[in-house]
Formats: sequence, structure tokens, C-alpha cells
Amino acid sequence: MRHGKKFNKLSRTHAHRRQMLANMASSLILHKRIQTTLAKAKALRVYVEPLLTKSKEDTTASRRIVFGYLQNKEAVTELFREVSPKIAQRPGGYTRILKLGFRLGDNAEMAFIELVDYNEAMLSAKKETAKTKTRRAGGRKKTETKPAETAAPVAEAPKTEEAPAEVKEGENA
Repeated sequence: MRHGKKFNKLSRTHAHRRQMLANMASSLILHKRIQTTLAKAKALRVYVEPLLTKSKEDTTASRRIVFGYLQNKEAVTELFREVSPKIAQRPGGYTRILKLGFRLGDNAEMAFIELVDYNEAMLSAKKETAKTKTRRAGGRKKTETKPAETAAPVAEAPKTEEAPAEVKEGENA
């Protein structure tokens, strides 16, 4: 029975699971996107999102707390310098999990886990779709009548074309 079971143990001891998640979190912060199994991705999301929230406040105390989890100076520096300014306005949901299918060797379900604000392909596609949207009238069509003035074009007087005399370089006119 799973009474009170809050997280997936991933068939590992506490120390192994903690180090594995710290390593995966550091890789996610440094590379912005990693490929792993779906179970590990879901466990990593629970592990890394509080760290991303903590990084919004750049203080010595928050840096020490995050370093206690990650144990990687480069990842902590990248998190506070590059990632936290991008996620500062986001209220949560910093990661996205994309399912990839099943691994050939053991049929494990694979997934990408990525930082939401760093997927350039999805961000550019979102901007393009936002530009093409138009507002429509809700169910009824509006017809416009053209005024009588614009219906019949006004005839213009024919223009006489005078060709200017061309002067080539080197000729005296």
C-alpha cells in the first residue's frame, strides 16, 4: 500500500536518489533541456522547481540553500545570473515535460524536461500564431454597403508623356 507516499523512490537509496536528482538538476540548469525517463523527469520537476523559485531572490542565504541542493558552483552561478531574470515574472511552472515514446532496449517511457522560457522553437511558434489571430464577430456577419461615389470610378483626363532628353556622360549638350 502507498499510505502517505509522496514521491517516487525510483528504486534507489536515499543518498543515491538525492545525488542523482542534484546531478540532473545541474544538467537541466546548464543545458536548459535534458532527455531522461518519464519517472525521473517527474521526480526532477518536484526537486528543481522549488530551487528555481528560491533563485528569484538573489541573496547570500538563497545561494547557500540552492548550493546545498545542487553541489555545483557553475550551475548555481548560471541559475542566479541567466535563468532567474528570465523566470522572474513567472508565478510557477518553470519546467515542461514532453513525452518522446518508448526506449528500444527496455521499453521505458522517455521524455524531455526543459526550462519553459528557453525553448526557442516553441516561443517563436507562439509569437507567429499570436500574429495570425484575428477577432471575429460572434456569430453574425456584418455587411458593409459601399457609398455610390466609390462604386463608379471618376474618369481622368489622358496624360501626355514627354520623354526627357537623355544626356550621356561624355557628350556635350
